[in-house]
Amino acid sequence: MSSAGDAPVSARFLVVLDVDSTLIEDEVIELVADYAGVTDEVARITERAMRGELDFEGSLRSRVALLRGIALADVDRVRERVTVTRGVPELVAGVHAAGGAIAVVSGGFHEVLDPLATDLELDQWRANRFEVADGVLTGGVAGTIVGRETKRETLVAWAGELGVPMTRTIAIGDGANDLGMMAAAALSVAFDAKPVVREHASVSMPERDLSQVLPLLGLRG
Repeated sequence: MSSAGDAPVSARFLVVLDVDSTLIEDEVIELVADYAGVTDEVARITERAMRGELDFEGSLRSRVALLRGIALADVDRVRERVTVTRGVPELVAGVHAAGGAIAVVSGGFHEVLDPLATDLELDQWRANRFEVADGVLTGGVAGTIVGRETKRETLVAWAGELGVPMTRTIAIGDGANDLGMMAAAALSVAFDAKPVVREHASVSMPERDLSQVLPLLGLRG
């Protein structure tokens, strides 16, 4: 599933970011796990998946299964605990001022991402959805999981919708799940990333300030 605010019908270029530990400082699924007392267990699985040691889709199902019984109202409260990464507002404003589009595709969840993406004035976003019954999480994921290949397909599809050639696409991420879209993009940025991601990226950025992407795009500095 994907969402959009007032998405542009065309753009000069397209920037697509990962969300957890890239657009935001947090891993949302770990914040949700706090409500079930399984934060450490979920974090261990997350770390191995990010390093590429575990299949992302299988690892996500394992983590979400641990969240069974958490109230959807508690998931809503997680939104208040999310910290946006330094430089995001500047990056969004700079991309828009130059006629570009900026979007995110996440292995996280729409329930937390939707209001955040709207507030940040992103053009497109896509994520997973928790399966919910009677106001609580069932421990399942609704629909197709947004994994490595889905991220790649989403970037390519958005570029086509906006009339942006692939030579004017940029992908930014930090974990193994981002390697598909990073391979498809003309410029890939490893943002405070795991070693496997740094090895495959065009540029590695260790500093956690996304406004530093602007000079890479020729927009500042």
